[in-house]
Amino acid sequence: MAEDERTVDTPTLEQAARQIRRYGLDVDPQAVLVAVRLMAAGARLGQASEVHFARFDLSTGRYRLLADLEDHGGEKSPSDLAASLGVSRATVTGLLDRLERDGLVLRRSSAEDGRSAVVVLTARGAQKLRDLAGEHFGRLQAMVGDLSTQERTVFLDLLGRVTRGIAALTED
Repeated sequence: MAEDERTVDTPTLEQAARQIRRYGLDVDPQAVLVAVRLMAAGARLGQASEVHFARFDLSTGRYRLLADLEDHGGEKSPSDLAASLGVSRATVTGLLDRLERDGLVLRRSSAEDGRSAVVVLTARGAQKLRDLAGEHFGRLQAMVGDLSTQERTVFLDLLGRVTRGIAALTED
């Protein structure tokens, strides 16, 4: 059995319950187990995503930025990109530096306000997205290929609810 297959089921419900008892907490072990496994799956998915996008000489962040630009008519301000990607303006700047160096985007002054900048998807950037689309979307489909349409519908609902709960980790 591959390591990835062995680690999918760790920790176990009993391990979670044992930890909770050790600290004398009144917490549902199953809820903790779901959250811990989701966090572990998220970490593994993040690593796999980087391997996936490296095939196209991109990172997950650079791909997301290109796709967001394409979804918004090929032009957007750096601050709007940061907001829609959920990252800092400094992170966007780093992503843009590499994308611009590769000729996939360019930065220019805004036609509406010469003091602000906009990011423009170049023809080369749009072609890059077209070139990777078949393999990219095919692999995404394969990733969830063991789920039926009904299961994917339920999963999307559950994922939305869990995503709304993420703030519990960060709020004061």
